[in-house]
Amino acid sequence: METVRARQLALEFPEAAEKSHFGKADFRVRNRIFMSLPENDRAVIKLDSGQQEMMTVAEPLVFKPVPGGWGPKGWTSIKLDACDEQTFRSAIRMSWRNVAPPALRKIFDASPI
Repeated sequence: METVRARQLALEFPEAAEKSHFGKADFRVRNRIFMSLPENDRAVIKLDSGQQEMMTVAEPLVFKPVPGGWGPKGWTSIKLDACDEQTFRSAIRMSWRNVAPPALRKIFDASPI
C-alpha cells in the first residue's frame, strides 16, 4: 500500500476530511480522527479492543498496537508496505465506523465502498 493510495481511500468515506494533528496528516469525520499518517510507511487507525486483537493476531506483520498508552485505547499501526489494498480498506472501514455518528454509518452501509 502506498501512502498516496492510503490518502485516497481514506477520503472516499462520507464526510472524510484531511487535516493535521501535530504536523502530521490525519483523516477525520466530523472532527473525530479515524486515521493518521505519522510516517510515509505507516498509518494509525482507531479500533476497538476486539477489532485490534483480531487484526494483530491475523496479520502480525501488518498490524500492531501503538506503543504506550494509546495502544490499549485501540490505536493501531498499519505497516503500509506489508498491507494489501483489500486489508487496508477493511481496516479503515472499521476505524471510520468506530468514530462516525450513527446517521453517517447508515449512509455508508448503503454505499458500495
